[in-house]
Amino acid sequence: MTKHTSTAALEDRVASLPWPELHSALDVQGFVQTPTVLSARECSKLAGLYESGRFRSTVVMARHRFGEGEYKYFANPLPDAVARLRAAFYPPLAEAANRWAERLGEDICYPDTLDSFLQRCHRAGQTRPTPLMLRYTPGDWNALHQDLYGEVAFPFQIVTVLERPGRDFEGGEFVLLEQRPRAQSRAHVRELERGAFLIFSTRQRPVQGSRGFYRAAMRHGVSTLTAGRRTTLGIIFHDAA
Repeated sequence: MTKHTSTAALEDRVASLPWPELHSALDVQGFVQTPTVLSARECSKLAGLYESGRFRSTVVMARHRFGEGEYKYFANPLPDAVARLRAAFYPPLAEAANRWAERLGEDICYPDTLDSFLQRCHRAGQTRPTPLMLRYTPGDWNALHQDLYGEVAFPFQIVTVLERPGRDFEGGEFVLLEQRPRAQSRAHVRELERGAFLIFSTRQRPVQGSRGFYRAAMRHGVSTLTAGRRTTLGIIFHDAA
């Protein structure tokens, strides 16, 4: 952890990430993990929100056959750090979103700021905040899924783990499944780094083919936790209906 990472404003830390390299990785594989953004102290403080934060709903995954474990959607107003991270990550990801839309031939343009994008969500009747926290204990897992909550969706979302892999918990790797047309599915398994953010495709990504770009569907989930406790912060940019 560098002094800059632990003391600079969240907005400055996000802005100083190696965005050209991150954009290139997103274009090649549809996901990429950033360098560390949050300090250990900030991660612990965020993890504490699972008990003390304000939430609009709690989902027990087994009741809906989503897996095992629990997650909670934050209520408005979002916690300060969560709101600032959401606003700071949006502009560079909107740049990638517009590039992907052009490659896929979509007639859509994502605005430069999160506030402008959320206004689009709200006009479509999507007004409920979607940033969330997820809590896993031994035996818990999350089925492969896509986080789509209405007509308007942003092509990327981000997630970070708030406890120490290999020390506070075992297992619980992040899983991405890519389905290309007329081909077998391809799985990507990543161990999240505490305080770093995995950026990944919400629904689909453009893949270069012999006749231009085609769509590859993406789903994500979490493998079974074998020991300890795993708390994560997920930031989805579109609101829910």
